[in-house]
Amino acid sequence: MLNRAARYFPILRELRQYTDAGDGILDVGSGPVGIGEFWPHFFVGCDVSFAVPPQKPMCPVVCSGMHLPFRDRSFDVVVASDVMEHVPPENRPKLISEMLRVARKVAIFGYPCGLTALALDKKLRADYVSRMMAPPLWLEEHMLYPFPSEDLFRDVPAGWEMKVIPNESLEFHYWVMRMEMRLSVNRLFRLGLKLFPQVIEFLLRRADREPSYRKIFLLIRQQRVG
Repeated sequence: MLNRAARYFPILRELRQYTDAGDGILDVGSGPVGIGEFWPHFFVGCDVSFAVPPQKPMCPVVCSGMHLPFRDRSFDVVVASDVMEHVPPENRPKLISEMLRVARKVAIFGYPCGLTALALDKKLRADYVSRMMAPPLWLEEHMLYPFPSEDLFRDVPAGWEMKVIPNESLEFHYWVMRMEMRLSVNRLFRLGLKLFPQVIEFLLRRADREPSYRKIFLLIRQQRVG
């Protein structure tokens, strides 16, 4: 629970900065909840399938991120949080291209970044195995492909400017994930988020430093003058 807040809270801060009331938001690879866990406003979530019925305020769409069934610039903001590492490396440029195509203002990409993040997840998986616990499905999927690095956005497409935000220090991320292996601690994190969300967000923000487990890339469409 705290891990999901850690990766979504920085994105929500950017959403508040770049969106106005009524703006359209698309969450790519959302699963059944997506940003709706912390974002109370209507948004569209898409995924290749939904294991359980999607929850409000999401409007679900079944599709691949490589082939988004939307017109150019259909959404003011398009988000993909912890999606890119699940995509085969050869398909990642296509996913980026599709998200930029349908984004009118901003496209936000957050993902575990580089060799150090992958090494940390391998260590975490070994912790699950040593405790005789089944690693979660998302962690098993993290073992399938090399994690994308910053080089994925080395060349910013024409007409866009980029902002990079470090998200979760490696040390903090590993501590949180080990703590969340305990059901009682997970419940405590959930209670803290419910009772003291602003305090939790402040503390999580202090953990957004290098060397980071995840990086968040904001691509902001430049507005034409005249």
